[in-house]
Amino acid sequence: MENIKDKVIVITGASSGMGAITAQKLVGLGAKVVLAARRKEKLELLVSELGENAIFVKTDVAVRSDVDNLIAQTIQKFGKVDVLWNNAGIMPVSFLEEGKVEEWDKMIDINIKGVLYGINAVLPHMLERGSGHIVSTSSIAGKRIFKSSAVYSATKFAVAAIMDTLRDETAGKIKTTTIYPGAVVTELGHDITSPMVMKMASSLGDFERLDAAAIANGFIYAISQPGNVAVNDVTIRPIGSFL
Repeated sequence: MENIKDKVIVITGASSGMGAITAQKLVGLGAKVVLAARRKEKLELLVSELGENAIFVKTDVAVRSDVDNLIAQTIQKFGKVDVLWNNAGIMPVSFLEEGKVEEWDKMIDINIKGVLYGINAVLPHMLERGSGHIVSTSSIAGKRIFKSSAVYSATKFAVAAIMDTLRDETAGKIKTTTIYPGAVVTELGHDITSPMVMKMASSLGDFERLDAAAIANGFIYAISQPGNVAVNDVTIRPIGSFL
């Protein structure tokens, strides 16, 4: 895709799943990719496979200075940031009665503050350049709630609100996109520690999930549009799933 070649694209949550497969596709299309996540070993392996058009910056998006450093290092290396994908997130869902307050705090820090820190770090640069594209991952849980999703859904509704406001505030200056994935095969479920959720999940049985490549394709579609076209919302769900 012509609009992808030579773009500098920063992806958080890039060590696995949607972020990793998207990075692979982008490098194949000629983009320069900066991968950010907490797991340095996975980032090193991925970058070694992707070659000279990919670098990594170990980043905890819940730490503002880490996110500032991520954008600063990208600009130092490549001279610009064309696209930032705020993709890092966790999903330790639980029932409110279980009182998993520490997990609530972590979701708020990563899923909400991480997005805000990303916007804060890159927006002045994009406004100064007069172009740029900020993409953030919400969820189908950012459109509707489910039992056990109170805090997770709250964080993903917040992402939607932040991105809608960003679009209104920067209209005509930069592009924004919010991605709403449905059920996807990722590591998100590994965060769950709630016995109540595990029992509920076992009663549901197996259900259809998308491969992470489906989300990667949606992301690439959104950022490859002509300059005067903004794809503001992308919802991607399995055809036969309730999620």
